[in-house]
This record gives sequence, C-alpha cells and structure tokens, in this order.
Amino acid sequence: MRDHRELERILRRLNGKGYGAYKDIEGVWRFPDFVLFVDHVQGDPFATPSRLRVRVPMEVAGIPRDFYRNRPRKVALEDFLVRVLARWIPKLTKGNRGSGHSGRFAVVTFGQCILPRTAVWVTEDHVEAILAVGLPAAGRRILGHEAAEMLLSELPALVREGLLFRNLDKAALREHVACGEDAEALREQLRERKLVAFVAEGAILPRESGISDRPLKEGAVPFEPPPSLAVTLERPNRGPIRGMGIPEGVTLIVGGGYHGKSTLLSALAQGVYNHIPGDGREYVVTRREAVVIRAEDGRFVCGVDISPFIDNLPNGTDTRNFSTQNASGSTSQAANIMEALEAGAKVLLVDEDTSATNFMIRDERMQELVAKEKEPITPFLDKVKPLFRDYGVSSILVMGGSGDYFEVADTVIMMDAYRPVDVTERAKEIVRKHPLKRRPEGGEHFGPIPKRILDLSSIRARTPRGKLKIRATKMALQLGNSVIDLSRIHQIAEVPQARAIGYILAYISENARRFMGKPLVEILDEVERTLEREGLWPFLPARYGDLAAPRRFELAFALNRLRTLRLRD
Repeated sequence: MRDHRELERILRRLNGKGYGAYKDIEGVWRFPDFVLFVDHVQGDPFATPSRLRVRVPMEVAGIPRDFYRNRPRKVALEDFLVRVLARWIPKLTKGNRGSGHSGRFAVVTFGQCILPRTAVWVTEDHVEAILAVGLPAAGRRILGHEAAEMLLSELPALVREGLLFRNLDKAALREHVACGEDAEALREQLRERKLVAFVAEGAILPRESGISDRPLKEGAVPFEPPPSLAVTLERPNRGPIRGMGIPEGVTLIVGGGYHGKSTLLSALAQGVYNHIPGDGREYVVTRREAVVIRAEDGRFVCGVDISPFIDNLPNGTDTRNFSTQNASGSTSQAANIMEALEAGAKVLLVDEDTSATNFMIRDERMQELVAKEKEPITPFLDKVKPLFRDYGVSSILVMGGSGDYFEVADTVIMMDAYRPVDVTERAKEIVRKHPLKRRPEGGEHFGPIPKRILDLSSIRARTPRGKLKIRATKMALQLGNSVIDLSRIHQIAEVPQARAIGYILAYISENARRFMGKPLVEILDEVERTLEREGLWPFLPARYGDLAAPRRFELAFALNRLRTLRLRD
C-alpha cells in the first residue's frame, strides 16, 4: 500500500500532462486516519466523475456500537452520515476548478426517506464512504496542484468532519437513529394489531409543492385522529404515541374536493418507507406490502391473467394470458393489480382520480342498458371484498364520486377541512336507507393469482456490443437498449432506487441459469432476502455509491414494463 505523500508527489509530477495520465493514481493509498481507494479514474473532465472510497477504522471513527446494533439503527446511521457529508462538501471544498466537472466532490442525491444506501456503510471494523470526484483539468491537461489540494487537504477534512464521531452533532445523530428505529417498530406492530397503516397525531401530511417532498411550512393542519379510530402504539426510544389506525379490510377515504383525501393517501403510500426527523411523516407508517394501483393507458403487458376482472372479450382474446403493447385504462389497471398480487402485495392503495371509471364501477342503470354478457369488465367494486376474504388483501380507496362503495366498505373516513372523521356508521345507515338495486357481478370468489415464469433471456442489460448500460431518472430507466417507463410507478422515492433496480435486473439477466424455471415471485423472494442480509453489493459489478435499495414491488413493476419481456412456454 502506497503512502499519501507519494500520492502528492505523483499528482504534482502529473501537472500539465494529458488527462489520461491520471490513471497513475488508481489503487490504494494510506493516510494517517484512513485508507483511500481510487477505484475509477474518469477518461476526461467531461466524463462521469472519478470514484473514490475512504475507509476509516472504527477505532478512529469512534462510533459507539449502540448506533448500529440492529438493522434499522444501522440504516439510519448510514443515511445520517451521507447527509452530513453532503452538508460539509460546499463548506470544505472549493467546488468547480477547470473544465467540465473539474474540482467537485459529490455524494449520492437523497430525499426525505431513510433508505439503505451504498454511499456509506458501517461495519464492526470500519466506516466506508464513496465519493464522486471530478479530477481537475484545464481543457484536457491535468491540474496536478489543484488535484493535490483536493485529495491531500480537502478530502481529509471531509473525513474528519463527516465520519468521525467526535465531530458529529450527537443530538441530531441520536434523533435520526431513534426516528428510524421507532418508525420500524411502529410498522412491525401493525400486523399484530390488525392494522394496515398508522398516522400519528400531529403529523404534517401536505408537501411544499407538487415538485417538492418537503413538508408544507405555512398553513398545514396537524393531523388529528378521530376518537373511534385512535390507537396507541409503542416506540422503543420515544415511548407511546397516539394516532389513527386504519384497520384491515376495505377502507374508503371520502370528502369534498381539496379537503385532503389524496394527500392522506399519498402519505400512506410513502409510509412504506421511514422518514427523516422534521419531515412531518416520521410516524406515518404503512405495511411494507402496500402498493399504489392506477390506470396506465398505453403500458406494455406480458402474459398476465386478468380474468378476475376482464373476460369474454369480443375478439376472443384469452385474458388468462393477456399481452398487449398498448393497454387501455381498464386493462392496465387490472394488470397492475394482478402483477401486484403476484409480487406479494397485501394492501392496495387506489385513488379514483387516477383510475379508469369503467374499471371501478358499473351502476344499475348501465347494467340495465348493457347486459353482463355484453360487458367483459367486472368492476373492482365487485372484487374488492372477495379479494380480502380469499387472500387477506386490504384496500384503501379515495372515493369522491361513488357511494356504491359504501356497500362493501368496512371503514369510511371523511376528510373535512384536512381533518379525518369516522363516518362508517353514517355510511352504513345510508346503505340501509338507500339499498343498491345493482346486481353484484364478481361472484363469491376473487379468482386465481397465477405465478408466471419469465424467459430471462428477454431481459437484456447489455447493448449489442456487450456493454452494460444502465441509466436512470425518476421517469425512466435505460436497460441496455430498452427504456422502461417509470413515470407512473408511484412509490419509487428516489432516483438512486431506480438505478439500483437497473443493476438488480442486470444481475438477474447475467445469472439466468441460477433463476431459470423459477416463478417471478420466487426470484423476488431471493432478491429480497439478499438485500436484507447483504445489501445491494452482491448485485453490483463494482463499488458504486449512488444507489439506494428498492422494494420488491417497484422491482417487479419495472420488470413488467420492460417491452422485451417474454414468458417461458
């Protein structure tokens, strides 16, 4: 292992040389308090930045074992350290120097969620962090003295302030770790209490804007649980907490426009993740198996059994093995539900505003005009209760326009000026007063949820020239030469999750023999177990720091939208 003083001599010697000479610094370097790994050097100043790792021995980092004694605390600790590094970078480094991305340090981008990340990880022996660094150049000539300043002065300062326990804000760290652990503990209590979600008293649900996930600061109404739905759960760090518990079964969220129905549903959708202190939704928790369902005109569907909802098509298409390049609103929503159930969903979150009307309801007048034998769609209204009875899958639906759902609802919550009111008894009274004349069309049982076996050779993460190609935004994922539309996968919280989905799909493709012949659900089970035991590292070809772990559901949803996907015969 070479010494940091030799690194400085090399950088000064490289001053003025062609950019490719930076390759001389790849390798491992010993510093007084840490080890530097130069894993990747960029090809030119306009390319993807270089990738550095710093490894600090735990006896130097000095982080007490209590902060990472279990998985929720460890994930929260690592998330906290990423945010600390991000805050120190603009304070301790000079920023852009020279051409392209020269002179800049960066860590992974992040939002309001506490997620398992690859940017920082903590073990019993050390703390390790990955930084992106734009090695400085003028044109394509090395600025060696500026590079020496970055790596020999600024980098040690970042390590000192961002990774050593003695310099961290201890109160903020304790709050962050406690918040993550408490939220996880609340979520674990939901099943034993027969709840699907919990919203803490005083929670701030509205967001700053349509493009910001930060809490609304002015005018937000703190959440107040209705007395009949109020429950108290326990937190290991902060003690008991009161809030609204949403029971298993069919729950309606009703109310007038702009009274907070969709805001509540959106908070529940994001409640599958833990959130940072100050987010307002720290103690809004939903079961991990909750998924958002919506209509998705034009989406690709591959071999999905949508027959519980759609059958007897006039063109004779087999809906037990339904495929299309251009799904309608109703067929896409049916496919989305069946794919979610196949992946293991136990809670469906549905907003009528993003649903196909003819999929959600068929009233008595339409039944009288169009006979059932002429209508291939069985509305969700007639399947939501059998879905719970047969498979234990609960549903939470935002409904502003159809009282027919009162007939099947177990719980009805009305949002009134952003405050929830339990109107279940009033809704049942209306049902008794105005009984439906429409005929249920769904039968006694929901129907089968088949397990598909994919043709893994149809997942291609490499270009025709053999290059692994993965690029992600919040809206799309490029996998090889294919582009997967992510724009309507609601619960991808951050771009780093989308990027991780790409690498996991690439891993499945590259290890097709290992997964050959297994149903998709078993592949998801195996991926999920690996993520819990070892994190993302087994799925990556190198040490990348710009990733965050996705759930199994977003992974499955992205795969289902891959237009090259095929099933095995």
